[in-house]
Amino acid sequence: MAELQKWQSRSGPEGDVVISTRIRLARNLPKIPFPCRMNEEQARVVEQAVRRAVEHSSNAISGSLHYEELQDMTKTELVSMVERHLVSPDFIRKNTGRALFLSPDESISIMVNEEDHLRIQAMQEGLALEKTYQIANALDDALNTSLHFAFDPTLGYLTQCPTNLGTGMRASVMLHLPALQSSGQLGRITNHLSKLGLTLRGTYGEGSEPVGALYQLSNQVSLGLSEEEAINNLRSITMQLVEQEREARTKLVSDNKRVDAIARSLGILQSARMLSSDEFMKLISNVRLGVSTGVLTGISYETMNRLLTETQPATMSLSHGGSLSAEERDALRAKLVREALTK
Repeated sequence: MAELQKWQSRSGPEGDVVISTRIRLARNLPKIPFPCRMNEEQARVVEQAVRRAVEHSSNAISGSLHYEELQDMTKTELVSMVERHLVSPDFIRKNTGRALFLSPDESISIMVNEEDHLRIQAMQEGLALEKTYQIANALDDALNTSLHFAFDPTLGYLTQCPTNLGTGMRASVMLHLPALQSSGQLGRITNHLSKLGLTLRGTYGEGSEPVGALYQLSNQVSLGLSEEEAINNLRSITMQLVEQEREARTKLVSDNKRVDAIARSLGILQSARMLSSDEFMKLISNVRLGVSTGVLTGISYETMNRLLTETQPATMSLSHGGSLSAEERDALRAKLVREALTK
């Protein structure tokens, strides 16, 4: 039987700029304190309630979800989940009283007892806000049938952080913005986005730095807007950024020095015997820029997307024995990249 392809290895609409789409819904159970105030017994009650709801749900997706308690997972497994964008960095900082549900292709995850009792997350390749929301919403509706999420007619869904009140939804897209980053326009763009209720953050969300020119664009406002309004707003702004990035790329590759840097980046990736994670991310960003502008041919976005995940330190260690030194990882990363880019 062929191995199931993970969503991270696929490419979708506007895939030259938009890597992925994520919809995350924050939900809480009534009459139980928020996670920051819960004791161990209450955390266990939430875990068991969510597990029963998932197992008895009529939603077809629920039946495929795998359940795992964080305390049973190794540090490498936990860090790898962050690298694959399955969970937040905050989620793995505490492994007791927390659990995860995960679909076989890793496009759906449910974090239990993170900042809220549940964080329902759906992810898709490319720009696919409506499709991703439909998946998350269907699962949300199915679980609400038995869990009866805490909801106020005026405030909407009740959440630990006031900024999530209302829809409890965070919609985001992962963008590759090397040209806008290189031109120095992102500072101005970020200030403008905040006025529109959106925020541009680093690769792994709040508090993280952009790696390989990868940024997360998401809605900041969830109170006073419907899910449809928030999604439409995010889609509109995303497409404006996509067009700005494409225009900036055209200007960028008119410079022979930039074209030379792109060609050299591919040459290094195709021949290097040692590659650090930081070096790889910088070089593959250049290669992706080259592919999107026609400077390079014969390399697919699917291949580059797969490498973005497979060459991350913990993920690579996990899939090749579970414990590798930094030197062993750098050698293995170089080997994986060479094989992928010279086929």
